[in-house]
Order: sequence, then C-alpha cells, then structure tokens
Amino acid sequence: MKIYDILIIGAGSVGVPLSYYLAKKGKKVAVIEKNSSVGRGQNRAAIGGMRATHSDPAKIKIGLETLKIMREMKGKFGFDVDWVEGGYFFPIYTKKDEEKFKKVLKIQKSYKLNIDWISKEKIKQITPGINDTNLRGGIYSPNDGSASPLKTADAFFMLAKKNNVDFYFNEEVVKSEISENEIKKIFTNKNEYKSDIVIDCSGGDAKEVGKIFNLDLPIFPESHEAGITEPVERFFEPMIVDMRPEQDSANYYFYQNKEGQIVFCITPNPNIPGKDCDNTSIFLPQVIKRMINLYPRLRNIRVRRTWRGLYPMTPDGFPIIGYTKEMKNLFLAVGMCGQGFMLGPGLGKILSEVIADKTQKHDDILNELSLYRKFDSEEMFK
Repeated sequence: MKIYDILIIGAGSVGVPLSYYLAKKGKKVAVIEKNSSVGRGQNRAAIGGMRATHSDPAKIKIGLETLKIMREMKGKFGFDVDWVEGGYFFPIYTKKDEEKFKKVLKIQKSYKLNIDWISKEKIKQITPGINDTNLRGGIYSPNDGSASPLKTADAFFMLAKKNNVDFYFNEEVVKSEISENEIKKIFTNKNEYKSDIVIDCSGGDAKEVGKIFNLDLPIFPESHEAGITEPVERFFEPMIVDMRPEQDSANYYFYQNKEGQIVFCITPNPNIPGKDCDNTSIFLPQVIKRMINLYPRLRNIRVRRTWRGLYPMTPDGFPIIGYTKEMKNLFLAVGMCGQGFMLGPGLGKILSEVIADKTQKHDDILNELSLYRKFDSEEMFK
C-alpha cells in the first residue's frame, strides 16, 4: 500500500504543474500516468499558444495566472521553455463580427486584460502582408504568447521531482474501493494506493476514469489536426486567429514559434468525435488554402509534419473544476476543451491554494466551472 496526502491521475498539462504547486505547500503527492513519461498524452499534441483572451471571467483569471508564471520560467526557475510574448490577434472582416467582438471586449477590459481594437494600419504593422480586403480592424492582446509544450512539461516535471513528488509511469487506474461517499483505495495495474484526496487530471480519458468512481462525466473527446513548417526568418509576432467559418471548418489559427517555424491548427466542422489520432489527407489542403488566402506570404514555406490530438470537450466549452458531491475526496480538473496547455500552469497554482490552503478566494472560478452547472452558455473563444 502506497499512502499519500494527494494522488493525481494524469501527468499532463494540468496534473504536472498542480503536483509541483501542491508539493511546494508541503503535501506528499504522487502522480499516476498510464504513459511512459510526462506530457505523452494530449500535451504533446498542443500547438503551444497561451492566452488570457477568453470570453468568461474564470478562464480570464486562470489565463492571467498562466501568463505570469510563463514570464517567470526562465528568470525565476531557470528553464527556457521557448516563451515568446507575441500576442494574439483576431482579424475582423464583417460588421456583425466587429459588433460581437467589441461587445466581448468590454468584458475583457473589465478584468484588466491588455487588449484592444486596433486599426487596419496597425494590423499591417504587426502582420505585414496580411490580406486586407474588407479588413475592418481586429482584436489584439500583446501580452499573450506561446511556449513549447514539451519543454514546459519537462520543466514542471523537474520542479515537481525537486519537491519530492513521486511519479508512477506505465500505470493505469483500473478500479477503486468506495465507502460512505469516499474513495478509500485506488488500484492500478501494478500498485494499490490510499490518499486523503484524489484529483482527476486524466484529459482525454476523463470519461473512462470517471466511471471508476461511479461518475458519468459530460466529456466527449474529439479530434483536431495540426502541423508545423520548416523554420524561416521571423516575419510576424502574434498568433493569428481567423474566426470566420467555412463550409467544412470553423476557426483556424497559426503563429511563428521561437525557432521560426509556423505552427497551425484548424477546427473541423462538423466536429470529429472519438479518439482517432491518425493523420488524414483532408487536413493540409483544407487549412493551407485558408491560411494562404489570409496571409499570402506563407505560400512557399514547406510543411515539415502534421499530427492529430484530442480536445476533451464539454457541452458548453468550459472545463469542469472542483470537488464532487458523490465522492467527498474526489476533485475534478478535466474537460479542458483543448486548452489544457494554456490553462495548466495557472490552474495548477490556483487549485493548490484551493486544495492545500482551503482558501475561498477562488470560489467564483469553482462556481462557474462546477460539474453541477447548467451547461447552457457557450465559450466564444473556444
């Protein structure tokens, strides 16, 4: 029997930072991961964007905390994770979208985001060569940025190990022992565990893991594809997000990373449910046509590789965070909807305060992202 204060299921974008922050507060922490190392689930499929530019208060607050942490990774912690504060930019081409985005902009500004509407002339400065036909302006948040998902996962792993977090790789949770609405034991394919608190950070496997604790979580994975080009000399800074839908796709987005490579992704329409992570022949012709139309300067850059990952979606596009009513010692941090990497560091720090310090200062986040909400809203920037 292995005994801990806190047992985390999943060594990914949320579980690893959370383990570090909990251990920093003196908790004896273990992380169970079915894969062979940290970040081997959906973390390695992330494209690297990190932003506080969201449409709801909870994710804005989490995002701001993430950005603060990422700015300090090299100076405070000594890890170069390829952080680039290039910002996020949303070009707007229709009056309807302009009115919609400016309405959300008021909410974002009320939470002290450094974000504003910028003119066509300013857009041509930060994204030289962009297609400006019918361009009305855009939303620009210069303090958002990007980092390497793999380097970030490794950095938090080393910080966690330095603070005595135990990691158990190649282990999968297979069953639990429950009594009086409490998880008494957890069994993996290799070991038996007991802990005061169990935290589910299992990403794309959250629905299956939930069933082990007699929960039917409203999480439904779907597939998204991404790609990366050869490195070229830097010629633009922000993540460019085109929210205009087309017949076979919704939004798409791309940026130039620290090494000069263009990293890109698209949201399929209709969604592709399930856990299929095999590449397709549809993705590249679909996304490249749209990218080149928006930014012709991309035309002659060669694509190096593509991949496919999972978005663990919820009905409204918001994560599920907090203790469950069914199991008093089970805490959920699941359903990140493809934003686990950008939310993970900030969420880890915030949840360490909720769980270890028992603070109530983050109750607004927990209430908004509760499992027991109505799921009747919609995240505009999902």
